[in-house]
Amino acid sequence: MSSAGCLDGKEPVTSVAHTENVQEVPDIVEYRLYKQRFSGLLGFIILGIVTGLQWSWFGPIATNTADEFNISLAQVNWLGNITFCVYLPASFIVPVISTRYGIRRCSEMGGVMLLISAWVRYAGTIRSLSPQSAYVLLFFGQFFGAISQPVFQVLAPMFSERWFDLRGRTTATMAIAIANPIGSALGQLLSPLMSTPRRSILVLGIISTAALPAIFLISDSPPSPPTYSGSKQPLSLTSLCRAILGLSVSDEAHMSRRERIDFAIVMFAFGGLEGAINALSVLSAQWFEPVGYSDTTCGLLGATLFLSGIIAAIITSPLFDRVFTHVMGITLRILVPIVSLAWLSLIWAIIPKNAPALFVLMVVIGSCSVTMLPLALELGVELTRNANGSSAILWLEGALRAPSTADPPYNMRDALIFHGCVVMVCGSFVFFLHAKQARREMDEVMPSRTV
Repeated sequence: MSSAGCLDGKEPVTSVAHTENVQEVPDIVEYRLYKQRFSGLLGFIILGIVTGLQWSWFGPIATNTADEFNISLAQVNWLGNITFCVYLPASFIVPVISTRYGIRRCSEMGGVMLLISAWVRYAGTIRSLSPQSAYVLLFFGQFFGAISQPVFQVLAPMFSERWFDLRGRTTATMAIAIANPIGSALGQLLSPLMSTPRRSILVLGIISTAALPAIFLISDSPPSPPTYSGSKQPLSLTSLCRAILGLSVSDEAHMSRRERIDFAIVMFAFGGLEGAINALSVLSAQWFEPVGYSDTTCGLLGATLFLSGIIAAIITSPLFDRVFTHVMGITLRILVPIVSLAWLSLIWAIIPKNAPALFVLMVVIGSCSVTMLPLALELGVELTRNANGSSAILWLEGALRAPSTADPPYNMRDALIFHGCVVMVCGSFVFFLHAKQARREMDEVMPSRTV
C-alpha cells in the first residue's frame, strides 16, 4: 500500500468483514494503525482546550465583569448559560455535517465559529459603547463560541473509532474529552490573573486565534481501518433517533429495549452530573464569594476540580483500554454515588473558613466525574452529555440567590440545596444501568477470523 511509510512498523492484522453466513466469500479488510493518528489527536486536544476556556472564563470574575460593564450578575451568568443552551442543538448538527462532509471539514467550520467569537466578544470591550450594546456583543461572542465547542467534543468517539484500535480507543477518547475540562480549568485560573475583565477578553481572543492552525493536523480517515467498527460507515442521526424511539431501522442501527433504557439512564445520570460541573464553572464566584472567599480562591477551587479529574482520567483510561475492558458498568455504579454525595455535601461545606474541606471535595468530584467522562462517551452518550438538565439547573439557580438582607448577603444556599438534590436524583438512575459493550464484543470477535 502507498501509505505503508505511515505505519507503526508492525505487521498488519488481516481480517474478514462480518457476515451472517460464514459460507459466503467475505471481503478482505486489512486493519492497520497509522502514526498520523497522533497529529490528529493533538489537533483535537488543542482546539478542545481553547473552546473550553470561554465558557468558564467569566465564572471567577463575574462580580468584576458586572461592575466593569455596568450589567447585572444575571447577565454575566448568561455569558456562560448560552453555551449550555446552544450546545444541545449544535451537538445534533455536528454528526449531520461530519457524516456528509467529513471530520476535517466539520472541524474547519468549528474553527471559523471560534475565530468569529473571539473578535465579536472583543468588540464588546470598546469603551464608547453603551452597557446594552457592549453586552449584546459579549453575548453573541459567547454564542458563536458555543457553536464551536461541541464540534471538538462530539467528534471525539468518531475520530478515535476511525483511527485507533481496541488498545487505544478509550485513551484517545479520554484525551479529547478532557481537553475541554483542561480549558475550563485554565479559564478558571487565567481570567482572575488579568488586571481588568476587558484585558482578559483580549487575551482570550489572542489565544483563540493562535489555536486555529491546529485544524490542519486533523484528517478524515486512514487508508485502512484500525478495527471492524472503524471500517463501517457512521449511521445517520435520523436512524439513531428512530432506534431510540423503537421505530423500524436497519439491522446495524437497531437498539434493543434494554439498550434504549440504558441510553435514557446514561442521558439523565451523566447529563445531570455534567450539568453540575457546568454550573460550578459559571457560578463559582457566586457560590463562594458571599461567604468570604476571594475571586482567586474561587478560581483555584474550580481549577482543582478539573485538574484532579484530568490526572485521574490520564491514569485510568489506559487501564480501561488494556486491563479493565469489561467493567464499565460496575465502575459507573461505584463512582456515580460517590460524586453525587460529594455534590450534596457542598450544602454544608460552603461556609466561612472552610477552604481545606472545599478543596478536598473538589478533588473527589473532579477525579470521579472526569474519570467517568470517557466511559460515558464510549457508551454512546456523546450527543447528549450536556443534556437539558444542564440548562434547566442554570435557569433556576439564578432565581434562588438570597437577597441583600440575608446572612451572608446574596448567598446561594437555596441554589446549592436544589443543585445537590438534582444531582442525587439524576445519579440514582445509574443503579439500573446494564452497560453492555456490544461494539467492543464485535471488535474482539472479528479479528479472530483471520486469513
